[in-house]
Amino acid sequence: MKFLAIAANNLDEFHMVGLASLLRQWRADVDTISPDGLDIDERVVAVRGAAGDGLRDLAVCWDELRPLLAEQHIQFLETKDYTAEVQVFLKQHFNTAVCPVLTPLAFDPGHPFPYISNRSRNLAVVVRHRHRIKFARVKVPHTLPRFIELPRNLTGANRSFVFMEDVVKANLQELFPGVEIVSAHLFRIIRDTDIVVQERENDDLLESVDRGLKRVRHGAVTLLEVERDMPPRVLNILMENFEVARNDVAVVSHTAARMGFADWMAIGRVHRPGLKDTPLIPRKLWRRADSDIFEQLKYQDFLLHHPFDSFASVERFIKIAVRDPHVIAIKMTLYRIARNSPIVDLLIKAADAGKQVAVLVELKARFDERSNIGWANRMERAGIHVVYGLRNLKTHCKLCLVVRQGSDGVERYAHIATGNYNAATARVYTDLGLLTSEPGLMADLSELFNYLTGYSNQVQYRELLMAPLELRRKLRSLLEREAAHARAGTAAHVIIKVNSLSDPGIIRDLYRASRAGVRIDLVVRGVCSLRPGVPGISESITVRSIVGRFLEHSRIFSFENGGDPEVYIGSADLMERNLNRRVETLCPVRDEKLRSYLRETALDAYLRDTTRAWVLRSDGEYERVAPAKGRGFNAQQFLATHLPPYEANQSG
Repeated sequence: MKFLAIAANNLDEFHMVGLASLLRQWRADVDTISPDGLDIDERVVAVRGAAGDGLRDLAVCWDELRPLLAEQHIQFLETKDYTAEVQVFLKQHFNTAVCPVLTPLAFDPGHPFPYISNRSRNLAVVVRHRHRIKFARVKVPHTLPRFIELPRNLTGANRSFVFMEDVVKANLQELFPGVEIVSAHLFRIIRDTDIVVQERENDDLLESVDRGLKRVRHGAVTLLEVERDMPPRVLNILMENFEVARNDVAVVSHTAARMGFADWMAIGRVHRPGLKDTPLIPRKLWRRADSDIFEQLKYQDFLLHHPFDSFASVERFIKIAVRDPHVIAIKMTLYRIARNSPIVDLLIKAADAGKQVAVLVELKARFDERSNIGWANRMERAGIHVVYGLRNLKTHCKLCLVVRQGSDGVERYAHIATGNYNAATARVYTDLGLLTSEPGLMADLSELFNYLTGYSNQVQYRELLMAPLELRRKLRSLLEREAAHARAGTAAHVIIKVNSLSDPGIIRDLYRASRAGVRIDLVVRGVCSLRPGVPGISESITVRSIVGRFLEHSRIFSFENGGDPEVYIGSADLMERNLNRRVETLCPVRDEKLRSYLRETALDAYLRDTTRAWVLRSDGEYERVAPAKGRGFNAQQFLATHLPPYEANQSG
């Protein structure tokens, strides 16, 4: 059920951004040829076809899950299944809890076509009013639970639910007293929500993003989902007013005509521990006296592997920095901020304590723009120096720098991560964070924050690989070095774990390294435009995707380097936007034990997975890895009990 909801939400977001971007190009007659030789018309047709298959797959998945849930005494009732007692209960529930929230909106010469919000579920209602057929719209309220649980005295041993849209539809007469209801038909739309911010030289970025948010409310409709029994006249009214063609319409043809499966995540709140994953109890660091933390970091780097290591350890690092009277400055980048973020509260406390606090809040973080504006305003009111990002760039790197006045002068400590400073996502995403005081990195971070908050022409760094300035060139250089090792007959092996790989230049670099004889193993969770195993091009390249309990989000780059390995972690995926239009960092992991953990434990586990791994074939299709005889190997389960090394007296 959880996976169904996640897949549905991802497909919605694809319509809101990926397909929307393609349709903008199509409407603007931008006729470019893609790397696989398709023009814009062919791409739109191919993408719409694949997206339509995805919608149908979601419906099939629900049809398969429903009887399995019923076997576990969790059932979902259709209107035909209502008993007289259930009908009485639902009528009362509608009158007291639902009806006051609803607002029927007519559509006729005196009433304009109503605004329909993104991802909303609506009923197109056909009525006979004063001897004429008319049209109205009723929005199914998103502020109320979609699944209404029936009292146990009506359902016996079962947990039984009904759908909000069915209850609204069955009681429409209450909204149109004295008017004949002819029919009612569920529909749903998805809009283009990709904010295109026009960043002109003298524009205030916050105002530009705010204007973009207002425009996006009325973004073009990229998908109209309708029930299969919707009359042609009603469908034509919707298509005309949404300005969509028949190709933009998805007809929900399965038995129960459900849509918007992302809502199914709410079913996870049903208390049935036996049907859920075993709770993960993450490791917490620093149970000793708080004052030891900075002293430990002077001599040892720490690597956190979330969610197996608790994000509370990151919060503890920041909390101690706030409390420590010797800390004089804290600098951070914030991309996606949790709804109830303790980190923001801590930064405000630091500012109140007189510490210098500077925070870069990325206002253009997709789907978090409005939330980030609110956080930025709150921090500014508290006296924090807030920067909104760089013009025409998104700041995607995850960095925290603490400056402390020590007995021998200024000391610097840092947390450099692959994931956001967000406790909610840190519980369900795999991410890495390095805590260090390595002098070269500290100098780089100080200069990088100067670049982000002020004016700087810095283009080279000592340890960090930084986009958009030099990351692409450095990665190419590292791959060319591996190719030279392969040609010389020395050890040459590259392992890269990222979320996406689609940059044409990097793909060509990987192909060149493969032709030179470099063994290349790629772990790419999502989009991968590279084709492995093609004779003469990519014979030594493998690509696999891990789809498990936790969302794979960490980025790791390992280079064998002739037996003197180098490993980097960071925020960057291998996409053109990450390398050219975002501020990203890759950080070297110098500590030998931590580097060995990343290579020989973490990456090795992902390459050995036989229960959650999918392998990309040279024809572009994925196939499930067949487990070996006996029990399969699950990388995430393995890593939950094989954590980065620490001294016993430091880990608690």
